[in-house]
Amino acid sequence: MEITTMKLADLVKPEKNVRIHTERQIKEFQRSVTMFGQIRPIVVDENNVILAGNGLYDTLVRMGKETADVYRYDNLTENQKKKLMIADNKIFNLGIENLEVLDSFLEDLQGDFDIPGFDEEILKQMVSDAENVTEKIAEYGTLDEEEIQKIRKSAERTQEPVQNAEGHPQQEPDSSKKESLPVMEVQENDEAAEIRKFIICPKCGEKIWL
Repeated sequence: MEITTMKLADLVKPEKNVRIHTERQIKEFQRSVTMFGQIRPIVVDENNVILAGNGLYDTLVRMGKETADVYRYDNLTENQKKKLMIADNKIFNLGIENLEVLDSFLEDLQGDFDIPGFDEEILKQMVSDAENVTEKIAEYGTLDEEEIQKIRKSAERTQEPVQNAEGHPQQEPDSSKKESLPVMEVQENDEAAEIRKFIICPKCGEKIWL
């Protein structure tokens, strides 16, 4: 495979594309290009129409790049072009992650989770919370925005001290200093002469029947 350098202005986006590239994906593409550079070529046909790499193309344009590494096919039929576009977007999804190796890599990184495709803070929280880290990480791509926000809020709550009504950190009660409340009795005026017990709430003064 001979890879050449072409101007992005000379490449043509196809009228139809099998995959929809979200804003989130483009941002992660940009993180990846910034960190590692362009690690795979854009594939085009003899008319410079993009067959594979539309998301990468959009990313490079947004980043202000002028050129890209390109592999060009000159002898594909129209059916072959469509098959290539379908296959490129599907084959990757058929693979599965080796969770044992993934777990090992995460341990090796020792908290350095600035990884394109992942939210660093979310990844740290998932690693610290999950009993089975690798299964949780494998599900990362399926998390919707609502689930991500729940994880973030959970992380914030665990880091914030509980406060009382005056805004001061709430102190844990000292069990050795707890005062027992006096139990009082009252006899109801009925034939059974039932005796009921209650205590007086020290805060509101209301009776709490036992």
